[in-house]
Amino acid sequence: MTAAKPPTALDLRACAQKAETLSGQAPLAAFARLIEDLPELDSLAPVRWSAQAEFRQPLGELTPEVDRGVVPEAQLWLHLQASAEVPQTCQRCLSPYAQPVEVDRWFRFVASEEIALTEDDECEEDLLVFEPRLDLVALLEDELLMELPLVPMHEQCPEPVRMSAGELPASVEEEKPHPFAALASLKARASKD
Repeated sequence: MTAAKPPTALDLRACAQKAETLSGQAPLAAFARLIEDLPELDSLAPVRWSAQAEFRQPLGELTPEVDRGVVPEAQLWLHLQASAEVPQTCQRCLSPYAQPVEVDRWFRFVASEEIALTEDDECEEDLLVFEPRLDLVALLEDELLMELPLVPMHEQCPEPVRMSAGELPASVEEEKPHPFAALASLKARASKD
């Protein structure tokens, strides 16, 4: 299913049961926290995104319940992918540029915050507490924000960066009259009179 903007109230269980992939392109302006305080660029590419929910049987050791034919409940997973070009200011040359950002992450949903805290150290995947309606916009925006560099810089700045004051161009300053020069001339005239 294709949509322009990711849904803000996604029923993950229904998506997993249908085995459908949601995808689309949303304008960068749809992500307010992502573009907050960022430089403006002439053209902004849209955020391309896709999300696919699925049920998986948990992996692990065989337990007495499994031996008796009791199969553990399937776990809900979400595969989130996105790509964007986020405006940034290069910290070397101080000019704006578009920073490519990629997200490709799997999330496993658990029933409570306590379970997430308990299992977090033992698993490789990211854990989220299940909510009946997932705000996919907020999750996507969080992931894009986390992928931004701490110190944004061009790979190659468009102009050579000056590294010392000795490299600064010689500026020709006009000689400005001293602010009290006019006062001194008035004082000199007054003393002659």
